[in-house]
Amino acid sequence: VQLQASGGGLAQPGGSLRLSCAASGRIFSDNVMGWYRQAPGKQRELVVIMTSGGIRNYAASVKGRFTIFRDNAKNTVDLQMDNLKPEDTAVYFCNFQSHLGRNYWGQGTLVTVSS
Repeated sequence: VQLQASGGGLAQPGGSLRLSCAASGRIFSDNVMGWYRQAPGKQRELVVIMTSGGIRNYAASVKGRFTIFRDNAKNTVDLQMDNLKPEDTAVYFCNFQSHLGRNYWGQGTLVTVSS
């Protein structure tokens, strides 16, 4: 499975950005897609994941501000990020977990929130 992510960039506090990710390759219907992030000097952490069945799991720090959208037919997942905060600054990684539990990662896209 290959993941191609796009989006990100610079936003002011309170602003919005949208990330997109497309998965390709041998994909079975039972899987999980989502986003993780890694801030400088910190470990990679969960942002949000969504199962192919529609179950979402948001990190407490982004709940109510970030929204995940998923298109199972296209194997895409988008992350709409609103009311951004400086602490959201990080490299964001698209993630795909297969029906066998194997993880695949996108190349990472930088999100910077600064005035």
